[in-house]
Amino acid sequence: MSLLTVFLVLTAYLSPQQQTDALIQAPDTSIVYTKRRIVLPEVPQRGRILDRHDSVLVATRLQYLLKLPRRPPLDTLALGQLLGWGPTTMRKRIADALPYEEAPAGYPVQLRLTAAEAARVRRKSREWPDLTLTEGRQRTYTTSVGAHVLGYMGAEAEAFYNQAKRYRRGRFYQLRNGGIEGYYNGILNGRRGILHPLVDEQGQTQGSWAPDTAFQQGQDLHLTLDVKLQAYTEQLLGRRKGYLVALDPRTGEILAYVSAPIYKPATITAPDLAGVRAKLLQQEGMPLLNRPAMRANPPGSVFKLINAAVALQLGSISPTTGFRCDQKLVNCVHRHPAPNNLTAGLKYSCNPYFYQVLGKVINYVPDSLVQDTVAARHANLAQWRRYVRSFGLDSVLGVDIPREAPGFLPTPEYYDKARGTTSWRYRSIYSLSIGQGEINLTGLQMANMAAIIANRGWYYPPHLVSSIGTGGPLPQFTEKRYTLIDSVHFAALVPGMVAVMQRGGTADASSLEDVGITIAGKTGTVENDEGDDHAAFVGFAPADNPQIAVAVYIENGGFGADAAAPCAALVMEKYLRGSIAPKRKRWEARIQNRARHGY
Repeated sequence: MSLLTVFLVLTAYLSPQQQTDALIQAPDTSIVYTKRRIVLPEVPQRGRILDRHDSVLVATRLQYLLKLPRRPPLDTLALGQLLGWGPTTMRKRIADALPYEEAPAGYPVQLRLTAAEAARVRRKSREWPDLTLTEGRQRTYTTSVGAHVLGYMGAEAEAFYNQAKRYRRGRFYQLRNGGIEGYYNGILNGRRGILHPLVDEQGQTQGSWAPDTAFQQGQDLHLTLDVKLQAYTEQLLGRRKGYLVALDPRTGEILAYVSAPIYKPATITAPDLAGVRAKLLQQEGMPLLNRPAMRANPPGSVFKLINAAVALQLGSISPTTGFRCDQKLVNCVHRHPAPNNLTAGLKYSCNPYFYQVLGKVINYVPDSLVQDTVAARHANLAQWRRYVRSFGLDSVLGVDIPREAPGFLPTPEYYDKARGTTSWRYRSIYSLSIGQGEINLTGLQMANMAAIIANRGWYYPPHLVSSIGTGGPLPQFTEKRYTLIDSVHFAALVPGMVAVMQRGGTADASSLEDVGITIAGKTGTVENDEGDDHAAFVGFAPADNPQIAVAVYIENGGFGADAAAPCAALVMEKYLRGSIAPKRKRWEARIQNRARHGY
């Protein structure tokens, strides 16, 4: 094969632009050319992560590490005096750095120091010859909140990954989620400049064999999070199991994102927190699980809002439709007046009412199928599912957090298989009417559901980054999406949601009317066969001009009105007013105390 033929074969695998460059810039096929790849020396600096008010949350900064000697035994009291630490602080810092409690004396330990502490060690280096002080650049967290949002660099988390394997915690197989640091890794990292010269036998450059890669500095990310609201929200959940997601329904920007139990974001990558990581890995509360994105749960009674919207759209009910609170159909845990219309049904969260609402949808038999009620039920369930999916359910919303779960909505085929027959009846699937059974929603989907109702039928995909460098968010977060439900039917839900928060409603104790804020909300209590029921709540405020939508889920929290609604109301008040009214201070303190103790 001639040299010309070889050259043409090689260029055939290049892009059209690359082929043109190669043929034009290296026409003499009698010369042997060498392809070179030159990486330019300038290394891009990784971008910072800032909150919506430009407070720096994560940055690459100089870090000082003090390596303690393995032998002889260390005088920790004297070392503490050198560093300015008391005996208790010294013992705790060393204990936190050990990967397990039974680590032998002299186990190698590294401690992070401040610049001032490092300077003291340098000044006393002759008196402490066995201490080793090193410095290097590493990701540094300037905040103690938002761990599940901020995430971590995979390259700096290898010690954690290896530690997790040793604990055989199979349920943590999704640890490599990385949060914002992982999702936007390439943008934060930037890229080095790379040249692709084509060099002849004399070492002279004869054009390029591929387009050069331009140097790109790492871009800063401005989050949608309000770090002060995030910190406050974490105080309300603390060591409890659950989540709270608050977003601006007008934009889809996430204002607060809490997965509890909480932990500090530096824990995963800090070289002196191996002991803290070990406790996280062993904790039954599964604090490392990113609950709002990765865990889907039955939503409970908050799902009645969607069922009502679908029934209104299909003409199965109207806002004035009433039903008996028939306890023979399904148990109703609230004693309340007759639900003579949709507003009353929502206000009292009447289970029999919504049993009959969805029954009207599933049991409808058109004239064309009057002889085949089985086919009618299958068609009706498929139609119900189609409308419900338009809320972004049973699929990922596309939020900028890795490993988002899709949730689940049952299909007719699912029930055919689960029931072992195609002749199943509504009575065997009625749990859908109260948000139980086979339905599973994530926290992000729950918050987005509240935003959709607040907007009367549309939403922007929830997201955590409002701007990249000097630009805006990723394009997909500026695309407005619509449900299949007409806006008038969403408007019909709001009076009932407002009534939930008023006297006699299921969450009247969480009203903010005393400070002029009208909340539209819905409580949920999710049955749990393995322990106490789960508490749920979704809502938005102000009801007539929504600026914040909130979803709360407290595992084993009991009634939604008692555990979830108060948290949502406090977050709304904090965001809209900046402070909590004196009459709720005792209430706030009680919730924060429960959060600290995890019950």
